[in-house]
Amino acid sequence: MKNARLAPLAEQPAELDAAIARSLARDAAALNPDWLPPQRIDLAKPLDADMLGQIVVLANPDLRALRQQAGIASAQVFAAGLLPDPTFSLGLDRVIAGPATALASALTSTLGLDLTTVTTRQAMLARAQARVRQVRLDIAWAEWQTAAQARLLASQIVSQQRQIDLLRDMERTARDLFTRTGRAVGRGDMAGDQLQAARLAELDSINQLRGLEISLAQARGDLLRLLGLPPQTALALVPRPYQPPEADCASIANKINQRTDLAALREGYAAQSFAFRSATLAAFPLPGISINASRNESANRFLGPALSLTLPLWNRNRGGIAVEQATAGVLKAEYEARLFQARADVAILCSLISIGDRQLADARAQLPEIERFAAATARAARQGDLAQSVADNANLAAWTKLLLAEQVEQANRERVIGLEIASGQRLDSRIKGK
Repeated sequence: MKNARLAPLAEQPAELDAAIARSLARDAAALNPDWLPPQRIDLAKPLDADMLGQIVVLANPDLRALRQQAGIASAQVFAAGLLPDPTFSLGLDRVIAGPATALASALTSTLGLDLTTVTTRQAMLARAQARVRQVRLDIAWAEWQTAAQARLLASQIVSQQRQIDLLRDMERTARDLFTRTGRAVGRGDMAGDQLQAARLAELDSINQLRGLEISLAQARGDLLRLLGLPPQTALALVPRPYQPPEADCASIANKINQRTDLAALREGYAAQSFAFRSATLAAFPLPGISINASRNESANRFLGPALSLTLPLWNRNRGGIAVEQATAGVLKAEYEARLFQARADVAILCSLISIGDRQLADARAQLPEIERFAAATARAARQGDLAQSVADNANLAAWTKLLLAEQVEQANRERVIGLEIASGQRLDSRIKGK
């Protein structure tokens, strides 16, 4: 115990190297949630949603720190199961005045045991065990949410890259259109208001492009931080096509009670019920038992038991009981509020996904005609039958519709991930009932 020391804190975050990659591969076999299929981790290959979830669960710094709380809760179970230590006291009284006696001093000793903690031991042990279950469920819920956040960021990165490619084509075309319009206006072939419209189109495409580039850089940084990887790590992501889940919204709402955070709250309420029972038992404590041994100044020896009892007249631990009862009321209200919020989130997201599906269908239905018109104007412009500006504007209109379709599709991807978070379950098919 004299040389016992804690592990030193790291001065620098761990860098991604072969050792860490091997560590992730090794830990994957030991730590794998039920909702994640086991996979071999290879950061050099494109990562799909399940692989990202597995890396997050293994390497996210916040989750690693959170898992340490399970060790604290287990230690609390161990502490709750321990019996109280006995007490021992020893006294020495010397005679300083009075008639001479056979001895010049008196000795006293007491060995005692407080039985009060024995009364509440089982309740406190059950409370600690429920607390362990609650902590583990809280950790599982945090893993689920963090993995979903990684899927969300990956989806945003892939979609934003697609949108940036479209916007670069739009920005290049708008810039060429503005240049040609300026020349035409200078020659007097076009009105000045057309130059202003071309200028606004160019500025709008540039602003959208720069805004998305910032968002993409932020999303990439957030994903690496979430994965617990160094900021310079290059990751390839597998594009995931939009696939609305096939599930009945009513059945999803009926399974809300299976969410791990709600199960954790139920365990917390169970732990509080044991705390309330412990406080109730403490209202009538058991007596303390002690064995007293003494020798007085006349050399007489004494040995006998003694009892100490707290009389439950005024206090009777009523304050402690009231506190535990009020705490239970808070936990109950928190559970009901969380359950209500979860069901409301599921209903709202189901409705939004249904509307988004219709919006996406409308955008996709309009695309072929717009693209055919853009292709026709491009052919006509090459043949000299139309001005190039007409073809450019047609292309800009087609790309704008493509950009809108991608944005709507990405919004629905995010809603599906949000629905998975709200329901606490993976959804792999299309939503019905809306």
